[in-house]
Amino acid sequence: MAKKALITGITGQDGSYLAELLLSKGYEVHGIIRRASVFTTQRLDHIYSDPHVEKTKLKLHYGDVADASAISRLVRTIEPEEIYNLAAQSHVRVSFDSPEYTADVTGTGTVRLLEAIRESGIATRFYQASSSEMYGKVLEIPQTETTPFYPRSPYGCAKVYSYWITVNYRESYGMHASNGILFNHESPRRGATFVTRKITRAVAHIQAGLQDKLFLGNLDAKRDWGYAKEFVEAMWMMLQQEKADDYVVATGETHSVREFLDVAFGHVGLDWNKHVEIDPAYYRPAEVEILIGDATKARKQLGWEPKTKFTELVKLMVDADIQRLKDHREGKIQVIG
Repeated sequence: MAKKALITGITGQDGSYLAELLLSKGYEVHGIIRRASVFTTQRLDHIYSDPHVEKTKLKLHYGDVADASAISRLVRTIEPEEIYNLAAQSHVRVSFDSPEYTADVTGTGTVRLLEAIRESGIATRFYQASSSEMYGKVLEIPQTETTPFYPRSPYGCAKVYSYWITVNYRESYGMHASNGILFNHESPRRGATFVTRKITRAVAHIQAGLQDKLFLGNLDAKRDWGYAKEFVEAMWMMLQQEKADDYVVATGETHSVREFLDVAFGHVGLDWNKHVEIDPAYYRPAEVEILIGDATKARKQLGWEPKTKFTELVKLMVDADIQRLKDHREGKIQVIG
């Protein structure tokens, strides 16, 4: 019988890549989606047209990590062997505008899932999507599993709570519960409001003459950027370990937003200085200046390695946005990814 996995946040970037990975390994994949008046499953739609995938092995359920009774009911009904909690209000800048909502979904949502597991008594393995934003005002470079947290946003604070409550349930109740401290990971499926997709989408539109200016905030912020499709492999690897633990997942390189602009615009022969303008509205009240992770533990214990380099990732995303725009203009069905 196929293993069953439950993914919260399955319609997001990471959720869609993780669903593909698990389906390729023969899992029956269950995903929780929120009810909306518009379709939100675009990142998953191509799975249903893939002749190599058994359509009955991907099942979507309405629910929300803000609804404890619905979460508890789904965990009891599905009885998954693995649960991946990827649901969050994940936009750092937005978390300053909606701090209470961010705390409820990104923070308290995790304890609702852990309580559902504890109360159901099922023997499941739990993955919590932790974030490099927990390090915030970094206290050492590079950041490892032992680096103290110093979050600089409501999102970062909520993720710190989720991290420690996962550790607490592991130690208190003997749960197989692991944290993946993922540094920035991007792809063509990244949401259009995140700075990387905002840039690559703008490159495609400027090249096509549909846009002239791109408004951004802090160009000097440095991040450790990897490829989301590779990062979800580390999530799965964590839950295959005999003992639960916490791991940094990162490339070990840091690059500024300015460098991202250099590669993205340069890829199509454009000078970003002619198109980018600074808008103070995009500055965070408290900035995270530099993030760079040391994934030595994941390399040694999981056997995980990042493969896609920064320049390759940026070009991959630009090419995908150019193709997406071309498909849109030709009236073709768009596949995200």
